[in-house]
Amino acid sequence: MSNLLIQNATMVLPDTTVIGDLLIMDGIISSIRPGGGLVASEGVATIDATGLYLLPGMIDPQVHFRDPGQPEKEDLYTGSCAAASGGVTSFLDMPNNVPSQTTLASMHEKIETGNRRCVTNFGFFIGATESNVEELQKAVGTPEAPIAIPGICGIKIFMGSSTGDLLVNDSDALEIIFSNTAGLIAVHAEDEDRMDERKSMIEGRTDMAAHAEWRDDVTALIATKRAVTYAQATGHRLHILHLTSGIEADYLSEFTSLHGTEGKAHITTEVLPQHLTLDERDVEQLGTRLKMNPPIRYQKDKETLWKRLYDGTIACIATDHAPHTLEAKAKGFPSAPSGMPGVETSLPVMLTHASRGACTIEQVVKWMAGNVAEIYGMVGKGRLEEGYDGDVTLVDMTTERIVDDANTWTTVRWSPFHGKKLVGWPTLTVVGGVPVFERNEKTGPKGSILVNEGETGAPLVMTPWN
Repeated sequence: MSNLLIQNATMVLPDTTVIGDLLIMDGIISSIRPGGGLVASEGVATIDATGLYLLPGMIDPQVHFRDPGQPEKEDLYTGSCAAASGGVTSFLDMPNNVPSQTTLASMHEKIETGNRRCVTNFGFFIGATESNVEELQKAVGTPEAPIAIPGICGIKIFMGSSTGDLLVNDSDALEIIFSNTAGLIAVHAEDEDRMDERKSMIEGRTDMAAHAEWRDDVTALIATKRAVTYAQATGHRLHILHLTSGIEADYLSEFTSLHGTEGKAHITTEVLPQHLTLDERDVEQLGTRLKMNPPIRYQKDKETLWKRLYDGTIACIATDHAPHTLEAKAKGFPSAPSGMPGVETSLPVMLTHASRGACTIEQVVKWMAGNVAEIYGMVGKGRLEEGYDGDVTLVDMTTERIVDDANTWTTVRWSPFHGKKLVGWPTLTVVGGVPVFERNEKTGPKGSILVNEGETGAPLVMTPWN
């Protein structure tokens, strides 16, 4: 079933929010009528969405679904189920798998796995190493001949060691990658040399406060400046991942632009709900549950990140969903691995901020759907508009629910927001006109997946970047 009529919803359209009806036919939004009045033809399912908000499906541009190689943490099926439960209908997954995804052949294998297992739409980054530029070119092309393969969204560079064997810190290697590839380059920006220099200052410490002191804001700023310098010198499309510090956000205010500026390098950046919501006080309370790279920082950083999100310096929101088992997290600092789940709660977290006046629902939709599609050149995604794909989610802005580890879909079965009260929970998630997830009184707060693995979702189609 890819035909669906949603009636009486409060629809967040690109230019207005209005009550009305939306019809999806053959997986595509075919009609939107403010005020309602659309009538379903025979064989078209109808949903009465009175009192609910209808949003475009959210797009999470940074997740780690651990497939292949670490099924005890996540795989593409469980990760996409978790995404659907959070109103996320498309995701972009990182290459730090086991083994790392650094060849075009491995990317094709991963896309095939996505086709078999995902219930949402998907795209994958190819990982850069200091010696695989030819494989990167096969995946995204060269500056003279850019290509876009459905399901491949760009190049990921780890400028600071965070995981696996994907560190690229050598200046010559970075220059070769920036100069000789097309596509979007997304960077994890932490300076390896500064981290090495500062490691001794936390030796022997077991308190989580040491993590942010070691991987401090200057460590992030140095790497961000390096990436911007390479992008400016080569004209390469650049996206700075998971911005965490106020000084980075202020620095980037002079360089970022959603649509790009003629004659300048096109640079964008993102922020996570964790860094807009949590700070050092939460880290002190929750410990290694909140250990991640780059770290949860300080209240002053959180305030600046919000400011730069408002003014457009930061264009979108991701989650960096990176699950680890609670057993591994319980090892304490510094042994516990870095990373936490997030794809299930990102939309409710942000809509809770909206309900409390920190932003509007329309801004959340822009940051989590429309702008993400724009940044990555996604075709047919991110808007409630006729002709766009029928990826939507209905959310309840009146029912407050407490986040409970027991209700999570991620394999590791925990959330950093456990115990927090949130609104804006999805009641229905639709991919290509097919309902894939529902949450109601019958299903309970965890909700229910409505499709089999691989039944819905497809590789994301993106335009090439030169």
